[in-house]
Amino acid sequence: QERMKSVNDDRHKKLAADVDRLLSLTNELKTDVDKTNKDELSMDVIRKAQEIEKLAHDVQSRMKN
Repeated sequence: QERMKSVNDDRHKKLAADVDRLLSLTNELKTDVDKTNKDELSMDVIRKAQEIEKLAHDVQSRMKN
């Protein structure tokens, strides 16, 4: 039972850290998009969006398990 509590605590800490990272990345993406004009998106913005998508899927799958 103590081991299960420890595993759950570790899982929760990892999820919280990933969600914090997700929030940070989305704020960075918003700032980057606001700096670009409507006709151009930099590769950096696209990579950041892909990283957000991957992290969001990871968080979602871990929350389901």
